This record gives sequence, C-alpha cells and structure tokens, in this order.
Amino acid sequence: MSTVYLIGAGPGDPGLLTVRAKQLIETCDVVVYDYLANKEFLEYARPDAEIIYVGKKGGDHTLPQDKINELIVEKARSGRSVARLKGGDPFVFGRGGEEAEELVEAGVDFEVVPGITAGVAAPAYAGIPVTHRDHTTSVCFITGHEDPTKEQSGHNWDVYAQSTSTLVFYMGVKNLPMIAEKLIKGGRDPKTPVSLVRWGTRAEQQSFVSTLDSVAAEAERRRFAAPSIIVVGGVCSLHDKLAWFEKRSLLGKGVVVTRAREQASGLVRTLADHGAHVYEFPTIRIQPLDSYEVVENAILRLPMQDWVIFTSVNGVRHFWNQLREIGLDARVFGGLQVAAIGPATADALRERGINPDFVPEKYVAEHVVSGLLERGIAGKKVLIPRAKVAREVLPEELVKAGAEVQVLPVYETMLSQADDAEILQAMDQDKLDYVTFTSSSTVDNFFTLVDADRLREYKAAHPDKAKLACIGPITAQTLQKHGFDADLQPEDYTIPALVNALLGE
Repeated sequence: MSTVYLIGAGPGDPGLLTVRAKQLIETCDVVVYDYLANKEFLEYARPDAEIIYVGKKGGDHTLPQDKINELIVEKARSGRSVARLKGGDPFVFGRGGEEAEELVEAGVDFEVVPGITAGVAAPAYAGIPVTHRDHTTSVCFITGHEDPTKEQSGHNWDVYAQSTSTLVFYMGVKNLPMIAEKLIKGGRDPKTPVSLVRWGTRAEQQSFVSTLDSVAAEAERRRFAAPSIIVVGGVCSLHDKLAWFEKRSLLGKGVVVTRAREQASGLVRTLADHGAHVYEFPTIRIQPLDSYEVVENAILRLPMQDWVIFTSVNGVRHFWNQLREIGLDARVFGGLQVAAIGPATADALRERGINPDFVPEKYVAEHVVSGLLERGIAGKKVLIPRAKVAREVLPEELVKAGAEVQVLPVYETMLSQADDAEILQAMDQDKLDYVTFTSSSTVDNFFTLVDADRLREYKAAHPDKAKLACIGPITAQTLQKHGFDADLQPEDYTIPALVNALLGE
C-alpha cells in the first residue's frame, strides 16, 4: 500500500497553495480533487497521473462521501500514492477528519497537509482582519450548513449572539435569513456590521458590507450565492478602508491568452496579478525539428559569419539547445555581432552570456533592417536562426541591401489542438472581455479554432466586451484579414506594453 495525502488546496488563488502541497501534486500517482480546489493545480500533476473529480456543488454530489472514502482506500491499496485535494484546509469543514478515520480503519498510511482556510483568506482579501485589537480578540468558525442527519444541533445561538468574537460562517448563504434572525433574537445588535465575500481570493471575488438586520435582503438583491463566506462583527467596518484585492484594474475581466504555453506563463501571471480571469488558449505549439544536422553544421561554421540575428526567445532557446548538444557555449560568438529583434529576445541572450550589439527601437523586422543598414550590412554574411515558417521581410530586405543571408530554421510552430469549449462558455456567460494576440500566427490559428462569426456576434451584442488586443501593427494587419480591427495596440510592441494597454482601458 502507498500513502494518501489529505491536502488543503487553499481558497482558490494559486499563489496560496503551499510548497508541500505542490510537491505532492507533482509526484503522486493519483489526484482526487474537489469542486473548490482550483483546476490550475492539476497542471502540476504528472502527465501519467490519474485525475479524478469528486466535487460537490450545491447539493449535487459527483460521489457521496462514503464512495469517496472507498475510492481513496482502493487507490492506496493498489500501491499508488494519492493526492486528495480539498478546498481550503482539510480539517476545517472539509470532512478531512472523516476521511482520515476511514484510512486508519483501512490500515492505510496518510499525511495531512494543512491549507489556508477560506474563513481567514476570503475576509483578508476583502480587507477584513478576523481579529483586531480595537474590535475583538477572538474568532469563531461556524458551519452554516449542519449535517441534517444529526439528532441534535451543534449550534448554541445564544452563545454566538452574546459573544464578542468575530463570527465566520461557512456554507451559509442559503441559511442567511435564519442565521441573522437567530443572532438578533439571541441579543446581537441588529446594526452589527456583516460582510459577505463570494469566491474569495479569486478573480471572480465580490464582497459587500451590510448590517445584521439588512444583510439577507441585500444578499438577495445582489444575487449572492455559494461559495460565500459570511463575517459578522465590528471588523467588517474596516472593509472599505482596507480592501485591496478588489481595487485591481482587471479584477474579474476575462482575458484570453493565445500564446504558446511555453511562452505564456509570464503574461498569464502578470494578468492574474492584476485580477484578471485568464483563459489560457494556446493556439500554437512550439516543436523541435526532426533533424538538427543543418543547425549543427551552421554552428560549426559560425566563425564565417559577420552577424547573427535572433528574432524570438524560442529561436535563442532552440539554437542554444543545439549549441550545448555539441559541447559548445557562448564563446563561439567571439568576433561576431549579434542582433535581437526586441527586449525579451535580448534578455534571453544576456542570460546566456551574450550582450546584443543591436536592438531596434521598434520591435519588428522592418526596424531591424533599417538599423542594420545604418551599420553597413552590405556585403556582410548574416545568419538568422528562426522558426521554420516565418515572415520573409527580414531576409528579403537584407538581401536587397547586399547582405549574404542564411535563414536557419531551429524550431517550428504548429497549430495547437486547444479546445474552444471554455472560450465558447465564456461568451455564453458574457465573461469574455479581451482576446490578446502576440503574433500573426496566433491570429490565424485562433480563427482556425474559433468560429469568427460567433465572435462577431458576441462583439455586436456586447460592444464593451471581447476587445481584441494586438501586440503590434503586423499582428493587427493579420487580424484585419479575418474581418476584425484591433481595439487595442500599444506603441511599443512588447508584452509589458500590451498589458499596460489593457490596464489603461
């Protein structure tokens, strides 16, 4: 038998997953996850790991608890390690204690990995400290949804009502009118501040503050539903003063990232840090060549070149992979001049010990050409490591200028097999605000995967949504070929500038 790890996955923000939890997800044979455990965590799992969803949503149970217990015992008895992912903390209203008892009875080894509970995290993201010296020195965590099979309630409403503690209710939105009524009946001041925080710590987070006698009506007016945390106490009065998360510029905005997955992580993280709900939809995938014999020969003949021009980070990465493969390093560039099409490519070179001799002010091929013409490119031998299929402007213009150019494919871009279901669902739910394009190939491939007419209909019905953001004019021109104009285009053709364009909306 192997070990079952009862893992608290936290309240939803991927940044709040513990290091230990991530290590276990990466190594376990089986991952069993709940509704409130962020699906992004599944990306850490091994490609060959078995992924099983057992979530419960609004009374709809994929598997009842006894069947979940049987499942994790069965998987462990087969000799496989099991990561049991539970939203928040497994021992705080997560039924982790029940699962642990079942494992003990079955003789299965287990480990508990605590997680950040929503009762602390959600209020914190809404600017509410659950304890504060000016308001309370204690906090009480309470389930708002008791086991209906229990013979006697575990609640003592009079004690709750007369307590000076902050009261934090989990799973209580449906019972909010009853909760408020019992607290007031027990002696709690009807004007006690109360806050609700929905989808705490996630891009969808919403919160508001009311009073005990009005909160149920206000929640209904705002259509607040599960999952929500209810906070009762004077600390809620700090919400407006200390709220920080909901001030983020892109909070709740649905942004599609079409870059290849290998390149997208920085953009995805930056957008998420500004509060966006990011839909990763990699329209292209980067693939090595079948043979690198030509590349290796070109590397060995580098001393015969005058210039090497890198047009992408991928070009740098795949060129360097072959450089290392034949036992060489940056010293082979001795005596050569090196150009990079933009700052990201330049940084990739610097990381490998090469400080580019030339980076154009505008990060497109046309400006590389003009800059090299000023540097006397005529008669020079130029090597361009790049994708197998790419724009021909750079090599063609350099040849016209009198340079001897060798185009060297070091990788190729392929159409991704990305599923458009999430994009279509976002449109159905009116949640698609931006689509970002970082190259012409992302545009072409996006409309190969997503019906242009469907997007056109959505934009017509929602003039303020589905804005199309292009990194530069070449990408925008490609977009026009598909019948769309770019809604946003930064002056600098870089990822940071593209993000700033979204923030400036």
